[in-house]
Amino acid sequence: MEVILLTDVEKIGLRGDVVNVARGYARNFLLPRRLAEEATPPKVNELRKREGQRARHEAQSVEQAREIAERIGQAELRFDMKAGPTGALFGSVTATDIVDELWKQQKVRVDRRKIVMDNIKRIGRHTIPIELFTDVQVEVRAVVVPEGGELPPEEELEAMEAAARAEEEAAAAAAAAQQAEVQEFLAEDEPEAEPTEPDAPEAAAKRDAEPVSAETESNQ
Repeated sequence: MEVILLTDVEKIGLRGDVVNVARGYARNFLLPRRLAEEATPPKVNELRKREGQRARHEAQSVEQAREIAERIGQAELRFDMKAGPTGALFGSVTATDIVDELWKQQKVRVDRRKIVMDNIKRIGRHTIPIELFTDVQVEVRAVVVPEGGELPPEEELEAMEAAARAEEEAAAAAAAAQQAEVQEFLAEDEPEAEPTEPDAPEAAAKRDAEPVSAETESNQ
């Protein structure tokens, strides 16, 4: 089933992408959560029209790309996000978020597919590489802060990240131990093996040693 993504969906696509997904996944997850809408011909045509309008604001030459790179290379994009005590975000900052903030702050359009980044899932300072045009690249700075607060000092950020790693490692170790217990239980619950037949060579030797009856000889 073809749908138009209304927001970035990890491992599926970016906002505005027309993607083909399983009907059940669309009906039970994407559509009810307003993450996507059905890709009807009128909606797809409207989407293509909007994309064409946006493209006119993107760099059309090396000279334009260099001018844009100089502008946004000096900028710092700020994102206020809900975060847990170890700095992990309840959500993430995506390529589309970067594009939207660049337009909001600098009135510059860039192609989301030219942004080389994984989704940002922690507070902190991040550098985002963007290819504006052939042979014209720029690095944009982004700061992700906890909602309603400010970014902690670098030492505190490192401590928070270390605490998050320790939690992840402990959870992974607990899951591995639980899996090992399940495997051990299954092994103990297996029925004992049936007695095996004598080895083939020994059985053959035993048959050769037995006397052959007259009836058997006459039938040979």
